[in-house]
Amino acid sequence: MNVAGDRRDVLRGVAVGLGVFLVFGAVTGLIPNPLYVRMVARTPVDYLFLFATSAFAAAFVYQRSLAAEPVGDGVAVGGVISGVLAFGCPICNALLLALFSSSALLTYFDPLRPLLGVASIGLFVGLLYYQRVNCRRC
Repeated sequence: MNVAGDRRDVLRGVAVGLGVFLVFGAVTGLIPNPLYVRMVARTPVDYLFLFATSAFAAAFVYQRSLAAEPVGDGVAVGGVISGVLAFGCPICNALLLALFSSSALLTYFDPLRPLLGVASIGLFVGLLYYQRVNCRRC
């Protein structure tokens, strides 16, 4: 591939990472905005998982562009979803709130959020490793 193609692939990866950071940071209230108020305190771990999810999404998109037969889109989506659940406000999530009460979410789900973040990172690390091993251009 030519240099312009490589630059486009890098820019696409950076754009996806930045987009994930800004969109999910705004809708979860980690990036303060007038449209959404977070009901649970922000923690450094929330920002860590937001950054990690964004960085891994960017790396996946870039590495996917190098593969002759890209795989792992479903795993990447699962990694992003578990990442969002890890740094999102548990009682602000309408789907979770519809399924469970806010007290159940704070009692049972909130303590599990760091585990979801670790699972998200694990999914992405495994996926990126698998792609790297099976990629001829990487």
